[in-house]
Amino acid sequence: MIAKLKQFLQSHAQATTPEDQAQQLKLAAVSLLLEVMYADETLDEEEVAMLPDMISGNLNISAAEANVLIDEAKLVQGNSISLFEFTAEINAQCSIEQKQKLLLCMWKLAYSDGKLCRNEDQIIRRTADLLYLKHSEVIQMRNIAMEER
Repeated sequence: MIAKLKQFLQSHAQATTPEDQAQQLKLAAVSLLLEVMYADETLDEEEVAMLPDMISGNLNISAAEANVLIDEAKLVQGNSISLFEFTAEINAQCSIEQKQKLLLCMWKLAYSDGKLCRNEDQIIRRTADLLYLKHSEVIQMRNIAMEER
């Protein structure tokens, strides 16, 4: 476990080019989305279908690139020990508006199956805290996601 953590931290420390930093940011965001998908311990078809479309639409990449990114993020997310390693990357590179957009995507994914489980809610709220978003912003993004459902 410690070896995996060291490897993850070293890969982040070595990401010095803008392309590497952008890739690390994408992986961090997709990993957080995966956390929401796996939170309720059931993988619904709606969530599985929604994720690649959501990623390709928000990151302006093709569906094939989105699927590759999801596969990479599954490896990173599977080796993670906390949400902090993802949110630290996002805090370092993103504006408040970008963080809100990510939170909105998390809420949309959580509500995609028609119900919000307690674990999904907790992960989204913990993520929002780690991203230094206000409670009012969390509620606003949740309400938007519910309206768009």
